[in-house]
Amino acid sequence: MTKMLSNKLIITLFIMPGLLFFACFILIPLIYSAFYSFTNYDLLQPYTFIGLDNYKELIRDGDFYHSLWNALLMMLALIFIQHPIAIAAGMFAQYLGRGEKAIRAVYFLPTIIGVVVGSMVWSSIFSTQFGLLNHLLDIVGLESWQHDWLGDPKTAIWCIILVSMWCGFGYAFLLYYTGLKGIPADLHEAAKLDGASNFQIHTLIDLPMLKPIIKVNVILAVIASLKMFDITKLMTNGGPFKSTHMPLTYMYEEAFSLNRYGYGNAVSITFVVICLLVTFAMNKMMKSEEGEA
Repeated sequence: MTKMLSNKLIITLFIMPGLLFFACFILIPLIYSAFYSFTNYDLLQPYTFIGLDNYKELIRDGDFYHSLWNALLMMLALIFIQHPIAIAAGMFAQYLGRGEKAIRAVYFLPTIIGVVVGSMVWSSIFSTQFGLLNHLLDIVGLESWQHDWLGDPKTAIWCIILVSMWCGFGYAFLLYYTGLKGIPADLHEAAKLDGASNFQIHTLIDLPMLKPIIKVNVILAVIASLKMFDITKLMTNGGPFKSTHMPLTYMYEEAFSLNRYGYGNAVSITFVVICLLVTFAMNKMMKSEEGEA
């Protein structure tokens, strides 16, 4: 009995720091955020309780829906563009022999550079007057293609997505590359003895073996698209005309730039609910696939 109580006490002591951290930095702020979402709090004057007015306004807010649409575009681009390229890059690296280490470093370079420096570099590349992209178009005689890439709502969001894929490419490549290295060489040798081509080996052996890693990378892509903030904030600050806002940058602007703290909290609580629904849906999908397997 004494030993059992001692074990429970030890377990409690180990769990307590994590619980305190969760309560202080996640649970309590979330409760405060939910409370202020029902007020007109603006940090400058006493707040009043306004019920569901913030949420009613949010339902009619086209800018919020547009930020969700941008997050969806980001998610699809990461899953269907970045990841296939990362898989192909991992396969290509295996054929380079001595150059494999060098190409690994090149692929991982965007991650080493970091988001802040990377965003600044790409902002200068997309610059209208002095940008490298417009300069190259001028050199090759395509002056008509020159554009205000970050100043046009139609192209700015795609620039943000491109930079996001570039910055996160290193991690995606590393996961797929490690997974490919973990595939037993005996499988490849047996397939070659049976007359399989390299294309057949990659499609019929490598890709099925990468399925668990693909699932992990899909989850990471969803998380990255939902929590996207820094690249958008650094490159466009949500502009032009709020066309590149992600949910987090939109919430930040409403709460701190426009001083609408109550409405910003309503945006954050709604976004938390959306994230929970997405997490629940993904868990259901993963479990159903495991059941079928």
